[in-house]
Amino acid sequence: MASGTIKIRAKAVDGVAEVKALISHPMELMSKNKTTGEVVPAHFIQDMVAELNGKPVLTGQWSSGISKNPYLAFKVNAKAGDTLKLSWKDNKGDSDSAEEKVG
Repeated sequence: MASGTIKIRAKAVDGVAEVKALISHPMELMSKNKTTGEVVPAHFIQDMVAELNGKPVLTGQWSSGISKNPYLAFKVNAKAGDTLKLSWKDNKGDSDSAEEKVG
C-alpha cells in the first residue's frame, strides 16, 4: 500500500464544500525502453472513491489517459466538521486513502 500520496483540502460555504485533491502517482502508459527495447508495463489508477461521513459521493474508473500526479476537484453538499475520505487503487494492486475534516 502506498502512503501519503493524497493531499486534500475541503472548505464548506453555505452547505456546499469545494474539494480539491492532488494525488502523487506516475500514471504511466505502456511503453518501450528506448535503450533496451524492454516493454514497460502501464501503471495507472483504476478506481477512485470519495466518501462523505462513510457514504460514497463520487466514484470514478480511471485509465492511463489521466495525467501524472492527477488533480481532482469537485463540489459536494457538506458542512464544516464532516469527514471526507478519498481512496484509490491502481492496476498493480497498490492503494492509498486519506481523510480530511471539511473546514
